[in-house]
Amino acid sequence: MENKVDVFKALGDNNRLRILSMLNVRELCVCEINAVLKVSMSTISSHLKILRNAGLVTSRKDGRWIIYRLETSNGERAALIRQSLGFIAEEQDIKDDLKKLGTVSPENCSTV
Repeated sequence: MENKVDVFKALGDNNRLRILSMLNVRELCVCEINAVLKVSMSTISSHLKILRNAGLVTSRKDGRWIIYRLETSNGERAALIRQSLGFIAEEQDIKDDLKKLGTVSPENCSTV
């Protein structure tokens, strides 16, 4: 039961829902998420840790970058994510984020 509570807690934050909406489009690194949300990298990392611990996102290393994506191997959680994202799809914040996401790419990230 504790793990299911963690899932709902993870879904209970506006920025985490915005991150999930973007990850529903494509894999992203922290700097790409930052380019859209305009919050600190440490805040984004904290949100991603909560989402990862709840089993909603997964990550992989790609050179110096950590790339995040939605976790889809658990059918029950994947269905919950899809339903949650469908519920918020018409929110203006989400629409704005997805529009901005179209202009962001890993090449825009700092290489320093």
